[in-house]
Order: sequence, then structure tokens, then C-alpha cells
Amino acid sequence: MRFKRLWAIFNARNREFFRDREAFGWNFLFPFLIILGFGVIFKGDYKSQFKVGVFPIPHGVSVHQSVDNLPDSFAAFKAISFVGFETRIQGMDKLKHHKIDLLIEAGTKPVRYWVSDSSPSGAIVERLLKGALAPPDTGSRFEKKDIQGLQIRYIDWLFPGVLGMNMMFSALYGVGWVVVRYRKNGVLKRLKATPLTAFEYLSAQLLSRIFLLMFTLVIVWVGSDLILHFRIYGRLMDLLIVFLAGSACMTALGLVIASRGTSEEFTNGVLNFICWPMMFLSEVWFSIEGAPAWLKASAKIFPLTHLLTAARKVMNEGSGLITVMPEIAVLCAMTMGFLIIGAVAFSWNK
Repeated sequence: MRFKRLWAIFNARNREFFRDREAFGWNFLFPFLIILGFGVIFKGDYKSQFKVGVFPIPHGVSVHQSVDNLPDSFAAFKAISFVGFETRIQGMDKLKHHKIDLLIEAGTKPVRYWVSDSSPSGAIVERLLKGALAPPDTGSRFEKKDIQGLQIRYIDWLFPGVLGMNMMFSALYGVGWVVVRYRKNGVLKRLKATPLTAFEYLSAQLLSRIFLLMFTLVIVWVGSDLILHFRIYGRLMDLLIVFLAGSACMTALGLVIASRGTSEEFTNGVLNFICWPMMFLSEVWFSIEGAPAWLKASAKIFPLTHLLTAARKVMNEGSGLITVMPEIAVLCAMTMGFLIIGAVAFSWNK
């Protein structure tokens, strides 16, 4: 392996990216627009479905059997789904991290509930609950309890998701689609005639994309923080390590897609097939708390799920590197697996 050849490809790929003004500008503009848009929109929340946590619900017991202290109009409202928790601590943890919108203690009269003041959707569910419990001709039948400890704004919970989503699209399309285009245009065939090896070429692509992803991450982070003033409870260095592991894993997955194929249209379809399920199941925009167990288990096959789980633990909970080491280990293992598959399957011509 010659460092000079690797550096030449690395440098050429970076120059190509920076000279493409449309792609370069959109990599910065798109996440800014998403973050600013959600920062304005989620001052109020217009989701069609809300999640209400209920405790204590023993394991194996239906939640709807334990909400007899709630009026039928509220319990049967189709826009609300109920999620059971065995203890108040479990439910409170989900409430603080916007996994649920409101928490109710089962069997209490007056109805005892908790809601985050920083949750727009929680305010809507609280209004629905009060409207169902306290008609004008009756007295108060509810009791609001204060949340102890840290409360997280929705925009702080959303921010890592937007960064991870931008990283996913940039890695998969910036490597997978671009290399297939090179193969179709005959660029890879010309490179094959040089002393450059497949391992050197893939390594240069990997390092180049990681560099560009982290460069974009820093610019977007600083620009967004100046406007929205995000709260970070963990160490910035730990968060940087998490995103570095995530960018390497996403790029390695892009190399698997880039290893074969000459059809840009087919590659685009494959990328969409991977990106959209990953985006929805990895909790970029919203929590999948209350979803079937098999669906939550399926989400763990995506690297973006582990990236966002670790990033939110550091940013929103103040966790250290040791706490998120399981997620980082999974990302590193996926990276090695993707690199091996991509290197073995890589072809210059087909």
C-alpha cells in the first residue's frame, strides 16, 4: 500500500466535492432548513397520534384493563395509544425523553398524571384529559404532579436525529451512488490500469467521506447552536467519538452498495430501500415506543439506531463514553463487517 497514491485519491475526491457547488451547498442548507423548520413547527405539535404511559402495569396485563379510572371518551379516543410500564421510574424516563406524551398512574382518584412542560404534544393530551375528566358541571377529578429532575426540550431530542439523518444520506449517496457512477462512466476501469489497488481506493473513499461528514457536522452544529442554543449535558468529545463511529459505519455501508453495479437508477432504488426504513425506524423524527416488540427489534439492525441512541444518551442525559460503549462497539463491528463485504465483492468493471 502506497501512501502517496492513497493521498492522491483522497485529495481528488475532496476537491470534487468542494467544487460541486450545488451538492456542497445542499449538504449545509438541508439540515439547517429541517432544524429551523421543526424548531418553529414544534412550538405546537400536530401529530395525529399521541402516546400516554400508564403505570403500574404488571407484565402480561393489558393496559386497557388498568385504565378504568379514565372516562371512556378519553380511553377510546383513536388518536391516543396507551403504553404500559411496570414502575413509575420507567414511565418517567420515557416521559422526560419524549418517548411518551403524558404519564398516568392507574387506579387513582383523582387521576394523578405527569406531563413535561417542554412537550407541545403533552400539552395537547393534557387538555384532552382535562376536558374528558372535568366537564363544567362537576368538580376537579385530576391532579397534576411535578416532574422531578431534568426535562429535555423536543428540539434537543430532535437535533441528533437530524444530524444522523444528514450523515446517513451523505454517506450512502456520496459513496454508493458516486462510485457506481464512476464505474458506469469508465473511471474505475481507467484506475484499474494504474498501480492503485482496490483496497487503497476503498480506503481513500472511506477516509474522504468520514472527513467530509465530520467537517459538515461541525459546521451545521455550530451554525444551529448559534440560533437555537442547544443544551448538551455530556462531553463534546464523547459526542464527537460517537458521531465518528457512526460516520465510519455509514460510509462502510455505502461501500457495500458501491461494490457492484453500473446502473445509477437501480442503485438509487437500493439506496431509497435502505434509507427510508432506516430513517423511520431509527427514531429520527419520532419515538416508536409502544410499537410491536418485533418492530423495535428490527430497528436495531440499522446503524443509525445505535448512533442516535448513543448520541442522545450523551447529549440529553449526560452519559459518559463508558455508558455508550455497547452502541459504539456495535457500530465498530458493523463497520468491519461492511468493509470486509465491500472489499471482497468490489469490482472495477461490473
